[in-house]
Amino acid sequence: MRASGPINEPDIVIIGARRSAFRDVYHRFLRLSFVSALALIIAAIVGLNLLFAVAYMASGGIAHAAPGSFIDAFSFSVQTMATIGYGAMYPDSPAAKILSDIEAISGLMITALSTGLLFTKFSQTRATLTFASRAVICMHDGVPTLVLRIGNERANLIVDAAARVVLTRTERTAEGRHFFRMYDLKLIRDRSISFTGIWQVMHPITPDSPLYGKKPEDLLAQEVEIACAVVGIDDTSLQPIHGRKVWSDGQILFGHRLADMLEPRADGKLHVHLDRFDGVEEDKLP
Repeated sequence: MRASGPINEPDIVIIGARRSAFRDVYHRFLRLSFVSALALIIAAIVGLNLLFAVAYMASGGIAHAAPGSFIDAFSFSVQTMATIGYGAMYPDSPAAKILSDIEAISGLMITALSTGLLFTKFSQTRATLTFASRAVICMHDGVPTLVLRIGNERANLIVDAAARVVLTRTERTAEGRHFFRMYDLKLIRDRSISFTGIWQVMHPITPDSPLYGKKPEDLLAQEVEIACAVVGIDDTSLQPIHGRKVWSDGQILFGHRLADMLEPRADGKLHVHLDRFDGVEEDKLP
């Protein structure tokens, strides 16, 4: 089980799932960026107007429209769907009247649906949490410690932030079956009442830790992955936010420590080097 892609989603292929073109459409829409969602709605509205324009041309019942003019048919469709009603063109055949009634009702539904979707999309609060690309195992207070670095890219506070770290590895059961087992890792501090800036999440590797006595080759053989999830409340919107990252065995460095980002200056100022966020240094301690 390996993580891939920019958002660390498991590289898993689902086989045998029921196929449905419209399954989870709402969920997939919410996962789009705001620009993509807006573009999708505009494209849908334009596409429907194009279909109705073709239908109006086939019916041929639009008063004051130039014969065979697709532009006039499309303009009348837009006016009908948007309930503008300039009055320059109007349906004067039974087929065109039925089409305009259908489009007017469809326009009201589309407007309501688009408004709801855009409001839901716009009101979403997304955490700008970033995670260091590598995890390290180094000495801390005389104990080997797994250290993960998390950053809050916004200047706001994440109230009552909670971190949870889980180790996943392959094992064989007593029956000889292949099994992915998950272990919750105990943290030195798993909560922050007001998370802003940088948070280093640390797990002491004591005898009761699943990492105790392990070497890099052990992590590789057992396909070890370490996942960290952070949840909290955005102090501006008062909405829950979350972030997640997975480190595979090759991204866990033994005998290294995270680069120091803080630099006290002689003038009393403290410089924070964000360019060192992903930096690691060799830990000279055994």
